[in-house]
Parts: sequence; structure tokens; C-alpha cells
Amino acid sequence: MTDEQLQEFSFRPITREDLALIHEWLLRPHVAQWWDSPASLAEVEEEFGSSIDGTGTTTVFIALREQLPMGLIQSYVVMGSGDGWWEDERDPGARGIDQFLADADQLDRGLGTAMVRAFLKRLFSDPAVTVVQADPRPDNHRAIRCYAKLGFTAVGEVATPDGPALLMRCRRADLTDAASA
Repeated sequence: MTDEQLQEFSFRPITREDLALIHEWLLRPHVAQWWDSPASLAEVEEEFGSSIDGTGTTTVFIALREQLPMGLIQSYVVMGSGDGWWEDERDPGARGIDQFLADADQLDRGLGTAMVRAFLKRLFSDPAVTVVQADPRPDNHRAIRCYAKLGFTAVGEVATPDGPALLMRCRRADLTDAASA
């Protein structure tokens, strides 16, 4: 993917006006399969409201391609994320990401990989960010392939509050190497 193609992607923080759309996306079968979907709009507000208010540790974005909403992507500081997540993390520069494409017809076309690559470039533009991690379920082969293409290395299977996950990490140099491969 060229820099020009990466520029097709932009990310804007979610707003309250996005919550109904996010709720609808979360209920789509290809998203609900991997993402714990809030059952109601009120639960979506509860889950994502702190990002909108700036009071949470997770920042949530609508991913746009050519100015059209195509998915959701979020990042968070790993250390101190709480609620049983990553309690052993001591690197203040570690960030975690989660994401999905909104439409099933966008899958298997390289768009998710391109979206994540553009977001990683954004994260790594901050010199304080040392590593980015993802934690797909071990049977989410599509996500694992996407992350591997971008230079993420599997650390191993871990237990999370959401169940088993494959912890994968990418450092700035890994992304550079993967992008030039």
C-alpha cells in the first residue's frame, strides 16, 4: 500500500451522534462474532461515553476512507488499564488497539490491514509510543493474519477478562519492516 493509499484513511473521535451507528455496526454478525456487542443503545453510551467525554483511558475513532465511515478503531494506554487487563504491564509507552470494519463486504480486500497500518503510523508518530499490542481471539484467523502482515509478533496465548486471546505486539521498526516488505 502506497502512502497515497494510506492517506485515503483518516480517523475522527466519536461523538454522541455516532452512537446509534456504532450500535448498529456492533450488532452485525461479522462484528458481533468477535466483539462483545452491547444489547442496547444505552449500553453503547455506557461503553463509549467516557471516550466522548474525555474521561476514559480509551480513545475511540470512526475510521474514514475517502471521508466515508468504514469502521471503528480504538487505542488505549496498556499500563494501568484496569479491570483485570494487563496488570503486569510496566511500559508507559505501550498502547493497545481494537478495531473492526463496518461492512462484511469490506472483508478480505486488504482494507482492514490498510486501516490498521494508517492508524499505527498515527500512533507511532508520537515518540512516547514504544509498542502497540492487539489481543485477537486465538481462532480469529483473519485478525491474526492482518496483524502479522503489519509486523505484529505473536507473544503467546493469554487469559483476559474476555477469555483467551493471542497477545501480539508491534514496535515501530517492525511496522517499518512490514510496510517495506
